[in-house]
Amino acid sequence: MAEKTVLDLNKMRNIGISAHIDSGKTTLSERILFYTGKIHSIHEVKGKDSVGATMDSMDLEREKGITIQSAATFCQWKDHSINLIDTPGHVDFTVEVERALRVLDGAILVLCSVSGVQSQSITVDRQMKRYGVPRMCFINKMDRAGANPFRGIQMLREKLSHNAHLVNYPIGAEDQFQGSVDLLTLKAHYFDGDNGEKLRIEECPPELKDKCIEARNSLLEALADFDDTLAEKYLDGQEITEAEMIPVIRKATMSLNFTPVFVGSAFKNKGVQDLLDGVLRYLPTPLESKEKALDQRNGEAEVQLVPDPNKPLVALAFKLEDGRYGQLTYMRIYQGTLRKGDFIFNINNGKKVKIPRLVRMHAADMVDIEEASGGDIVALFGVECASGDTFTDGTIEYTMNSMHIADPVISLSIKPKKREFQVNLSKALGKFGREDPTFRVSRDEESGETLISGMGELHLEIYIERMKREFNCEVEVGQPQVAYRETFTKKARLDYTHKKQTGGSGQFAKIQGILEPLPEDAVQNYEFVNETVGGSIPKEYIPACDKGFQEQLKKGMLIGAPVVRVRCTVEDGAFHAVDSSEMAFRVAAMAAIRESYMAAGPTILEPIMKVEVQAPEEFQGAVIGNLNQRRGVILDTATNEGYVIASAFVPFSEMFGYSTVLRSATQGKGEFTMEFAKYEPAPRNVQETLMKEYQKERAAANK
Repeated sequence: MAEKTVLDLNKMRNIGISAHIDSGKTTLSERILFYTGKIHSIHEVKGKDSVGATMDSMDLEREKGITIQSAATFCQWKDHSINLIDTPGHVDFTVEVERALRVLDGAILVLCSVSGVQSQSITVDRQMKRYGVPRMCFINKMDRAGANPFRGIQMLREKLSHNAHLVNYPIGAEDQFQGSVDLLTLKAHYFDGDNGEKLRIEECPPELKDKCIEARNSLLEALADFDDTLAEKYLDGQEITEAEMIPVIRKATMSLNFTPVFVGSAFKNKGVQDLLDGVLRYLPTPLESKEKALDQRNGEAEVQLVPDPNKPLVALAFKLEDGRYGQLTYMRIYQGTLRKGDFIFNINNGKKVKIPRLVRMHAADMVDIEEASGGDIVALFGVECASGDTFTDGTIEYTMNSMHIADPVISLSIKPKKREFQVNLSKALGKFGREDPTFRVSRDEESGETLISGMGELHLEIYIERMKREFNCEVEVGQPQVAYRETFTKKARLDYTHKKQTGGSGQFAKIQGILEPLPEDAVQNYEFVNETVGGSIPKEYIPACDKGFQEQLKKGMLIGAPVVRVRCTVEDGAFHAVDSSEMAFRVAAMAAIRESYMAAGPTILEPIMKVEVQAPEEFQGAVIGNLNQRRGVILDTATNEGYVIASAFVPFSEMFGYSTVLRSATQGKGEFTMEFAKYEPAPRNVQETLMKEYQKERAAANK
């Protein structure tokens, strides 16, 4: 029987857990599910049992001990409902973090107490800021050798510019970590029982009293900036109670200018209940969401969405999965009500669909429900759509901004090992393309090969493994190809007349204008400007010019890579009353680019990765030397607990096979992370090599 629930939105939280890889996000999620009664036994991420963590439901996730897909669940804590999304930490799956943060009201940033802020922590923080998500921080792994939460707070302030302050103070560290002191009440919290489920509250240990009072005063000083009444009481030396502090911490956190910091050890079952209390106290309810939509019937005017069940429906599909029963669409409802059997309208493609089944997710398991309303996160079966589509009840035409999607940086050519695998390969590529906007499929016209593109080697490796397991399709994989780009370095004139006379009407179009580079920090890769006056080109042909430019810029003339950071301006032209057409102007625009291409100083751009390497100090020389050999630019080196941490910008083309080299150079003790940083012009010798290879490939294809 399907559940019918009416949710009190004041007692609801939509939160995500994000962090650098291996900071303990999934372990923390597992403990949250245990303490909220959602599961009755704890399974470890890399445990000896065959079950694995609840939130890592894919076999591949359990084998590799990493999270690949964000997993959603819901639970209850102290009469509050929590929708929780555990996101991957590996940069190759960063789109999973993007789409989770796009629809969440609050987030928990998890840091490792030993490593502090790492490269992916910086990326995750940038994503939280992009979507304006209030966050708390949980400094995890307090039981590890070298645990130092104060260094973590320092890094939060210096590297991420957070106004971060402890709200509970650790009692001991490493193998002496016992619990924490709540700085609001100055009471010590201990977590007893086999799984830390029994909270024991005692007086603050005498040896920590002075340090805790100092930390409390530091917290109050920070909060004084957000509330005048509290500031006055603090300056007058009056006692400030827990009840007075909670609303101010909440207000400060919601302003995005303050980060409350909790400490604990999810693995040792300490501090998770305090963190859950913090979620209820300090993170926003759906009623406090500031989500806006664009009204398509009113010139894209901005409209504030309200999670009122009686208003017209507005929902955003933020994640797709092909489940056992067909496509599963995760949806955040911003206003109105979704009911099983209702018809809803996809504003992006204009299709009307019926909701055959509505469920709440618990990792890979699901609970059928009859209806859900504004503020909730649910999943639907049988609704064909793309990630980022907006749905309404048909009475309004609102669209919502989708999530930020990064461009792929690596491509592989693939072909099925046997001819009979071809159908399954097509199904797999179609499914993965719908699921993951950063996974792209294309065809190399010259070689006829199928190319898959993604965010990194692991990203594509996972999909190739999934083809084998889920679709019984084995593929042969070609050499990795770097996603190079082309751009221009100077202005060039566009001036081309297209004339073609055949029997009957001919073709005529003339285009004059400017081809120029956009600045490096431009938001878009292509800009079209129409500066024609006096009808020199009729306005109905202007879009054809735009289309022609874009079509020609898909493939550059140096190495056939897409051309980026370009502005095409049409200033003048001519037309013929009979012979001009859309096709003529499109052809003229394409030819104009080709003719002026070399005059605009084309250059090849290569993707540059931000690489962070961690290895024992004795290998510092080998690590730095190897990064330099790979054309790396060292940004920073630091030491921590006998380890050197080096960060550098390195061209992606130089990073293939680096993991093997690093392992052998550091006796298997080194590890690294990398993420895409920017595109930069490749050195002249690299450009020449790439151009020669491209010419050879073209010559071979034309034979």
